[in-house]
Amino acid sequence: MPVPPPGRHRRTAIVLTATAALVSAAVAIAPADAGTPPISQPGPKPALVAPDSAFQGAVRPEAPKPVVPAKHPQVAAKPYLGWSSWSLQSTNYPGVNPDGPGSFISEKNILAQANAMATKLKPYGYEYINIDAGWQNGGDEYGRPVANTARFPRGMKAVGQDIHKLGLKFGIYTVVGLGFDVYREGNTPIHNAPGCFTRDIVYPDLRTTNGWDQAYKINYASPCAQKYADSIANLFADWGVDFLKMDGVGPGSWKGAPDDPNHNNTEDVEAWWRAVQNAGRPMMYTLSWSLSHRYAETWKANSNGWRIDTDVECYCDTIVRWNGSLVGRWWDLPQWVDDAGPGHWNNLDAINVGNGEMDGITEVERQSSMTFWAMNAAPLFVGDDLTKLDPYGLKLLTNREVIAINQAGVPARPLNQNQLQQTWYAKNPDGSVTVGLFNLADTAATVTGDFAQLGLSGKASVRDVWAGQTQRNVSGKVSAALPAHGSKLFKITPNQSASPSRPADLTVTDVSRTTAALTWQPSTGATAYQVFANGKQVATASSPGATVQGLLPQTSYTFTVLGVKGNKSSEASAPAGVFTAKSGSGPVRYEAEASTSTLTGNAGAGDCTLCSGGQKIGNLGYDASVTLNGITVPTTGTYLVKIAYTDGDTSRQSMLTVNDADSYWVNYHGLGDNDWGTPQVTYLPVKLSAGTNALKISNPNGYIADIDWITV
Repeated sequence: MPVPPPGRHRRTAIVLTATAALVSAAVAIAPADAGTPPISQPGPKPALVAPDSAFQGAVRPEAPKPVVPAKHPQVAAKPYLGWSSWSLQSTNYPGVNPDGPGSFISEKNILAQANAMATKLKPYGYEYINIDAGWQNGGDEYGRPVANTARFPRGMKAVGQDIHKLGLKFGIYTVVGLGFDVYREGNTPIHNAPGCFTRDIVYPDLRTTNGWDQAYKINYASPCAQKYADSIANLFADWGVDFLKMDGVGPGSWKGAPDDPNHNNTEDVEAWWRAVQNAGRPMMYTLSWSLSHRYAETWKANSNGWRIDTDVECYCDTIVRWNGSLVGRWWDLPQWVDDAGPGHWNNLDAINVGNGEMDGITEVERQSSMTFWAMNAAPLFVGDDLTKLDPYGLKLLTNREVIAINQAGVPARPLNQNQLQQTWYAKNPDGSVTVGLFNLADTAATVTGDFAQLGLSGKASVRDVWAGQTQRNVSGKVSAALPAHGSKLFKITPNQSASPSRPADLTVTDVSRTTAALTWQPSTGATAYQVFANGKQVATASSPGATVQGLLPQTSYTFTVLGVKGNKSSEASAPAGVFTAKSGSGPVRYEAEASTSTLTGNAGAGDCTLCSGGQKIGNLGYDASVTLNGITVPTTGTYLVKIAYTDGDTSRQSMLTVNDADSYWVNYHGLGDNDWGTPQVTYLPVKLSAGTNALKISNPNGYIADIDWITV
């Protein structure tokens, strides 16, 4: 029983026509940001959720089709830097949109931003000027977009030429599907495709698609459909377009679940990728807005990047708000980390840190945002008014060390997300480690990055990047007392490069009576790994991961891993400990909908075909919670708790409270396509007491995923 959290609705829009200006009225994400609970280490890992073996018949995406290789590999070789118009179009800040929603967009304003970029930001690598929704008005005789001449009287080609004269690149916006207004009863001919008309590329029932259902879905079984995509891509190439954003793409943005094929636009994406590659001009092709992760392989093969989340803008009297959709990105990004790389990057949306009051966030939050975007190798495209950058904003946007971290293209990952104090890190090819400390809580707190968990050995130089200061011969950890929503950005360089280096982030991902599955981050220079349990070598591995066998039931094990190269071995990883399951059937499953569970508020059982027992507990969050009682273990210690859930959102969070005492944060990675019927599994080590335990799943400030079961 999914419930959309307030503020986390689909991005809605006033749509003049599907190919005309889109004026969004979206409301941004409201994250589950409860107060700081008491924490017990360790906590849940931000690993990719995986279908449990109990779920037979779960719908999986088709394997991606063969694609046209990128003909211009220099495009998106690194995360791009630039500016986009949408943040200013979306705000109600006084004076920005004087003639109504979205009215900022015009030739005059775009060129003013381009001139400001050329003067202030181009020397630091910023180069793209991306014109978002609202530039077009209908289509030509072939159904291809034409400019809104009231806003762009000289047309888009002339605007692009002016942008190019400044040494910048020209970006433009389009929407997936065939616009209602250019269908024209099916009689619109398709350019350079004799015998092809719009009636030939739609379905007979004129089914609709895109995030607003404001276009006809295109039937790519018709060869005319590819010709239509080609015709527009070729037109854009003729205009000198360097960047293309396609919006409203699904699966994603809470549409496109397996039972909703009308909003599956993978064929559109593939066709447009082919069209862009064959257009005769290098063009970056990106997808929007909140894409479903289960189709990541398709996005990677057929685009240069994708939005992983809803709009960052608050659609209010500022541009963004911290507790709007901004802080939600810390939770929504982890499942995408391994998908980013040269040619295709995770897009966190516009970075709005340059204007001060209009940004809607404090200086502390502005630095945290820039830190997060930069160290995650996200495109840095500014949404602010570049003609009015304040000194602090300009300082943030032009810090060359921060930009270099971004352009290195090494996405960060969190060590854990079991608390609102989080450590994110990226292991660099030169042996250094980029570390971000973040306090997502609403009160001040100390955040620490442990050298062993980060894969660091011995002493190191620690560069405080924002402060521009270096501390030498640091060992053991980096730590900082941070204000609410504050951050620190460090680059840590070991005094001596170890080869092989220490494995980072050792994690237990599964246990049975006699086995334990482990993962860790690669050791630089290692050709193999040795796995130890309670000090005794129990396995070897050729890659970062192993399943240890032959363990004893109901026994506490502490695991460590060494990287090995020839006769050299690294220092041992930070330990990871857990109990194996007790003798008998192994881990015990506890159904959330069992009569022994305690429900509060509107929480209730609902049908779920693929869930264990055919039911799950939904409507969770705010005053609604579920407590699973009678969870029994024979010995006090750390146990691996697995939680089966469904989440059609981008992600949701809860607290897991043990016996009304220790609490952990749990991040439920979502499918993002409104599929609330396909279960996933996440896991976390939890300290349990001998005897019976009660595990409460709650979040007083946000909605939670639906819960199927837990195992211990």
